[in-house]
Amino acid sequence: MADDGGPGTARGVRADFWFGLGLVVLGLAVAVESWRMPRLTELNVHPMTAPGLVPGLLGVVIFVLGGILFLRAARAGGWRPGGGVGVDAADLATQARRFFVALAMCVGYAAGLVGAVPFWAATAAFVFLFITVFEWRRDRPPAGHLAALATAAVQAAVVSAAVTYVFETIFLVRLP
Repeated sequence: MADDGGPGTARGVRADFWFGLGLVVLGLAVAVESWRMPRLTELNVHPMTAPGLVPGLLGVVIFVLGGILFLRAARAGGWRPGGGVGVDAADLATQARRFFVALAMCVGYAAGLVGAVPFWAATAAFVFLFITVFEWRRDRPPAGHLAALATAAVQAAVVSAAVTYVFETIFLVRLP
């Protein structure tokens, strides 16, 4: 059986190890920099609206989840030099393409959709498109495609409503 680089394979464990370590560093950096942001207490600003609160919470979540991924991969031997197999050029190209598609979608969401349309609509469109692009399978029958699109639409609506509610009601952030 070939090592496809997926979870549980030698290459997948090694990739999880390094990616998890990167997430730990990123999460820690975001949390630290968020803590250093002004809290605006001198302006009598409500603590839940401090500019560093949301990025700080996200940094902590990234740190914790990256740590879990890192530790799981470390226990599976992802730290061993040469523990993974050689990098397949086609696999590397596929992964790079997926990364740049995700990056383009995120930039398009942040720079193109947010502010141009209501936040809830931008978020729903982004989540629907992201799920559809990354979960699409050519070998699925037409009924499977319809079910996948319906599932993506439901998830997009739920995520959009939840994110909008949390930002506006809990964090008291006015959304574009």
